[in-house]
Amino acid sequence: MNDENKTDAWQFIKAKGLWLGLPLLLGILLAAFIPRPVVGVIYLSDAIYNYTARDLNAQLKYASESPNVRAVVLVLDSPGGTVADTEAVYLELLKVRQSKPVVVSINTMAASGAYYLTVGADYAFAKPTSSVGNIGVIGYLPSEPGLLEETISTGPYKLWGFPRDTYIRQIEMIKHGFWSAVQSGRGERLLADKNVVLSGQIWPGIEALRLGLVDALGGESDAIQHAASMAHISNYEVINLASVVAPSAAPYPFFMQTEQALNLPYPREAGIYLLYIPPTQLEMP
Repeated sequence: MNDENKTDAWQFIKAKGLWLGLPLLLGILLAAFIPRPVVGVIYLSDAIYNYTARDLNAQLKYASESPNVRAVVLVLDSPGGTVADTEAVYLELLKVRQSKPVVVSINTMAASGAYYLTVGADYAFAKPTSSVGNIGVIGYLPSEPGLLEETISTGPYKLWGFPRDTYIRQIEMIKHGFWSAVQSGRGERLLADKNVVLSGQIWPGIEALRLGLVDALGGESDAIQHAASMAHISNYEVINLASVVAPSAAPYPFFMQTEQALNLPYPREAGIYLLYIPPTQLEMP
């Protein structure tokens, strides 16, 4: 091959290489500017009350409206909380599920109201020794109607809002609403009957799996992988959504405290709660 032919061949190879490499180069440049899909992680490590519910709902709203967030993992370590705040977060979870998968990872505990949130997800993981369940309602009965010398009221129930028997009926209504949420969320996966579910028991994760209260045993990383699989994404990044959503005002204590500033498992305010209160040797103040 003479020098002229060698030159032509080399120019042809360079041109061919340019045309083959150009799409690859463009692909790399485009990938650098196209955001990777995100699995958003939301953590609840407290009771569910006004402060935590606002933060949870802000993060869920961000996840719902952000096109980059393709799946959500809710990591729970909570004994539950107030009825209204639990229901508010549950309804927001259902909105997110309309457009992207939601997976729950139960860390140490998802009891009462926290389990209410669990049934709002598409899939739930628990660790073998996680505490799961305590499905039901707890409340403090108001005092008998009466008159106080230092208080003026215009009716016997002005101080409490309703008579004691109405309060009991309200608790029963909330219990059946909880049961309806469990039925709707777990569907045919629920293997325990109604009496067992509403017994108020709290089970270890391995037993909760047998009863159909959760779908699998695993931790947070398993939940993230499963959420990505449900969203059909790869090469994704995991983001703690609390880092991209501004927190609400400073929290206030939900639980009672001893004089030594130790938390008791009892809520500070009387009311109706979806809350697990574990046995304690400390007396209420």
